[in-house]
Amino acid sequence: MQNNINIKNKKARFEYEILDTYTAGIVLAGTEIKSVRQGKASITESFCEFNDRGELFIINMQIDEYSHASHYNHKPKAERKLLLQKRELRKLHKEVATSGLTIIPLSLFLNERGLAKMKIALAKGKKIYDKRESIKDRDNKRDLDRIKKSYNR
Repeated sequence: MQNNINIKNKKARFEYEILDTYTAGIVLAGTEIKSVRQGKASITESFCEFNDRGELFIINMQIDEYSHASHYNHKPKAERKLLLQKRELRKLHKEVATSGLTIIPLSLFLNERGLAKMKIALAKGKKIYDKRESIKDRDNKRDLDRIKKSYNR
């Protein structure tokens, strides 16, 4: 079984300030997990939301249809339930309701038992000047690494 599947949301750390992270299980159908194991999923534009019963769902997650499936294939952009402990769900629901924070997916991976897990984060949206600051820090780090590399030669 292939365990090196790790689908990341690269835009998340640029668009949001990460406050807290959790690892959640995800409920998938048979053809969905087969597509994930092939690496055919995307979480770039997705976000998490609570329903009226207090359950956490991931919205707008793209899992491509399984190529070897018949007419029993899944919908690519269906809502999928995330599995967390009750106290974690209550804490997240309270934070989202009171503070105006959001829950975003950071990565989708397979654990050692072959189960699909998702790393989610409680996050606060960055302002435009915070994004500029992130770009400036990244450029400064790149220049510093370049200088260090040339100095060591």
